[in-house]
Amino acid sequence: MKKLFISQPMKGLTDEEILKAREEIRVRAEEQIREPVELIDSFIEEYPGELNKSIPVWYLGKSIQFLSQADIAYFGGDWRNARGCKIEHEVAVEYGIDRIED
Repeated sequence: MKKLFISQPMKGLTDEEILKAREEIRVRAEEQIREPVELIDSFIEEYPGELNKSIPVWYLGKSIQFLSQADIAYFGGDWRNARGCKIEHEVAVEYGIDRIED
């Protein structure tokens, strides 16, 4: 079973919308690779520090840690226009992580 990392834009979405999209992506990934996947739980609900402008950088750092565990990364939604997703994609390319690009 492959470990799946999901990269998706989240700005402006509710937690429920994000989680629903992640489940839909998981199903599509399994259909495309024709085997079950283990979803890496990379959805972080709360920022543990002081609220400031560097919060997105903290989330990106955590995301890259999760990406490091993946056999395959799925880039879904409008990921090409989301700065965090674009950086995650570049990391996946540079480090040879298999990708599905929606």
